[in-house]
Amino acid sequence: MKKTITLEAIDPIEIYGVGNRILEEFCSYFPGLKVIARGNQLILDGKPDQIDEFNIRLGELIERRHQKMNLTTYDVEDIFDGETSSEKFKMNGDAVIVHSTDGKPVKARNKTQQDMVKAYFENDLLFAVGPAGTGKTYVAIALAVRALKNREIKRIILTRPAVEAGERLGFLPGDLKDKLDPYLQPLYDALGDMIPAKKLQDFIAEGTIQIAPLAYMRGRTLDRACVILDEAQNTNIGQLKMFLTRMGTNAKFIVTGDASQVDLPRKEDSGLLRSIAMLKGIKGIATIFFSNEDIVRHPLVSKIVKAFDKNENKTE
Repeated sequence: MKKTITLEAIDPIEIYGVGNRILEEFCSYFPGLKVIARGNQLILDGKPDQIDEFNIRLGELIERRHQKMNLTTYDVEDIFDGETSSEKFKMNGDAVIVHSTDGKPVKARNKTQQDMVKAYFENDLLFAVGPAGTGKTYVAIALAVRALKNREIKRIILTRPAVEAGERLGFLPGDLKDKLDPYLQPLYDALGDMIPAKKLQDFIAEGTIQIAPLAYMRGRTLDRACVILDEAQNTNIGQLKMFLTRMGTNAKFIVTGDASQVDLPRKEDSGLLRSIAMLKGIKGIATIFFSNEDIVRHPLVSKIVKAFDKNENKTE
């Protein structure tokens, strides 16, 4: 049996991939089917049931392209491995969250990160607390990028309390954006891993992705957005209350922080752990605690953190 499929309203290279890499990966799941690509047409020759299956799966691949900036061979694997269902994703913290710009899957790397992914879908406000290097912020941004690509939200807002920059801001060159960008660079870096540079620039220019100091959140109501507050250990109770009460309809809030790295003049002014304690037991709010064992950076990072913790305990 022969059948011709015409790709309409989409550039064939977006489905075929450079050098037909994506198409070749796709066709590898149909070993008995002969496929010839001619422009925007695919000519199939094989058994009727395989042709029907090919057509259905191709429709899923095209739909996935509408939800992503670009396709990779990992998207083909996801489709045939059955990871296209958002409901299935919600139940499985081990599923692929997004793919990086070089096509690698971004997944939870340990049990605590899996718990964080699950908690995100089951709650509207999520606290992720633990030492540096545990991937708290990276997973949070991956979840936000996934939600944006799937059109579950209309914008991503990333914010940090500009504590260290506060005293020295006037001595830095440039306008306010130039002064603050270095402090917010870790957030740009994580986004750059998951969104191509040109697309990221466009998102920022049009306001789809916003990165700003915490003070800029005052007075706003944030609807249909994924809002991430990073370095929350450097906020006081009043600042956290201000931030959390920005939550609008269909919004997801993620608060990340490391209670052992408070940069405020008085460490006891940090409102992170106090806020978590006050909000404990409220439905729709979850807290995930990371430990030194969850560190996923260079193996030395875990040893460094433990050494510093041990020294601080001795000092106290």
